[in-house]
Amino acid sequence: MRTIIVDYYNPNWASEFQKIKNELLTALGDTIIAIEHVGSTSVPGLSAKPVIDIDIVIEKNMLSEVIEKLDTIGYSHVGNLGIEGREAFKYEEKVHLMTHHLYVCDKESSELKRHLALRDFLRANEEYRQKYSDIKIEAAKKHPHDIDSYINMKEPVILEIYEKSGLEK
Repeated sequence: MRTIIVDYYNPNWASEFQKIKNELLTALGDTIIAIEHVGSTSVPGLSAKPVIDIDIVIEKNMLSEVIEKLDTIGYSHVGNLGIEGREAFKYEEKVHLMTHHLYVCDKESSELKRHLALRDFLRANEEYRQKYSDIKIEAAKKHPHDIDSYINMKEPVILEIYEKSGLEK
């Protein structure tokens, strides 16, 4: 049974992201627009599960080429996993890199816009950064083996941030 662990912010997360980004850039080159560090590990001071979330930003017509190039470095495309605008990838045997989730998003994707809005709002707003940290720690303690309940407990704060960021819920 997997246990949900939320750690206090670790400044090494930024350099761990950079290692992953460098490996991705070597394979992807100019077929992409950007590689974004998103999710809680991208926000200094925010508690997080120690997993780097990454969005590779592309032009819509580049998806098949990006899938092929990611495959050459050990990433397998697993589809959108029920979330439109975000293509997920899995990997094995990347022990030289920190555990991470890798997604490819069209530059117009609403999922990408939500990821960036949440990250940027939390980076700029200490009050909400603390509020979100607190609810994540509490949710992990209350639901250490139930990811759905953990996510549901965080959702009201996330929706509030989306609203404050001008995004639709």
